[in-house]
Amino acid sequence: MKKNLTLFATCLLAVTALNAQELTNFSFWGKPIVSPEIKQDSVTFRLKADYATVVKLSGSWMENPWTGTIDMTRGENCIWEVTIPLPSPEIYTYNFVVDGVNVNDPQNVLVQRDGTRYLPMLLVPGERTENYSEANQHGTVSHPWYHSSILGMDRRLTVYTPYGYENNPKKKYPVLYLLHGAGGDEEAWISMGRTAQILDNLIEKGLAEPMIVVMPNGNPGQAAARTLNIPEKPYDWRDPANRDLYVKSLCTEIVPFIEKNFRAIPKPASRAIAGLSMGGGHTISASILYPELFDYICPLSAAGSATPEQIAALKKAGVKLYFLACGNTDFLFKGAEEMHAKLTEQGLDHEYFVSDGGHVWSNWRLYLNTFAQKLFK
Repeated sequence: MKKNLTLFATCLLAVTALNAQELTNFSFWGKPIVSPEIKQDSVTFRLKADYATVVKLSGSWMENPWTGTIDMTRGENCIWEVTIPLPSPEIYTYNFVVDGVNVNDPQNVLVQRDGTRYLPMLLVPGERTENYSEANQHGTVSHPWYHSSILGMDRRLTVYTPYGYENNPKKKYPVLYLLHGAGGDEEAWISMGRTAQILDNLIEKGLAEPMIVVMPNGNPGQAAARTLNIPEKPYDWRDPANRDLYVKSLCTEIVPFIEKNFRAIPKPASRAIAGLSMGGGHTISASILYPELFDYICPLSAAGSATPEQIAALKKAGVKLYFLACGNTDFLFKGAEEMHAKLTEQGLDHEYFVSDGGHVWSNWRLYLNTFAQKLFK
């Protein structure tokens, strides 16, 4: 009995020590490190780095977000710190550079995944970002799988269903098919685009119709995001035989799958398609190949165009909204201008939304927040 009590006490001491060790990652000498710490007009970043000689801060709000840095100052207990003026309201990403090595902020639980990179997030509150934080009423995000005969594999989707979807089994909803850009996957719009937060807020405020949002993986060789560690299929996008395979799968496999397995309204007037960059090109291709499938078409910062005959087919199909958007310093802005001119010349009613800035998520969040209010009205 005495031996058992001794063993129990030893185990308890070990567990306590482990917990104490775990806590030391977040608290030093009884005082927790807060980073980032947002005040009325400033934000402070902190990092404990005992053996560092040079620590810098790099952030997406900087004039040159790729190479620009700000020096941090070493303070008491080897805590490095820097305070900067609070950037304008938006979502930014940042990291520390410790003796030349990029390091994430261990104190910040808000993280975005951009392809294979994980970056801490700074959400600056304000009018621009009021729909990027959590609403009071939350929709549900799920990850169903569908089989693609065209691509020869089972593939993963991300699906947002609005608040109240589970409570009313008879109510049906319109659907937005929301496509990511190059380097993204089926989680990109949820992670970086804040899709769930934006839709939750817009729906709760009565600014957008309750809708289902479907976010597929636009990489034909991937079954799912690389974080699932599923081997990829070789895919040569230069091969003419592979042209538009993903778009065809989207329109002839994903749309029927959603309308069979979710309470989706199976009508063009209740279908929208939107995408950024590569996904904007997929959006344009889908509208060209299947002009009667979607009544709402929203290419964002898109690489793609259409012939007069293809635009005429959209006019004949009776598109309710064609929302074309691009930043005025985007490297694809010239293409957006040309697409706008073609749509105007062919007499297709459309909205042309030009924002400041380039090929960045701050614009794509803005576009979603804008055009989502126009859908299914």
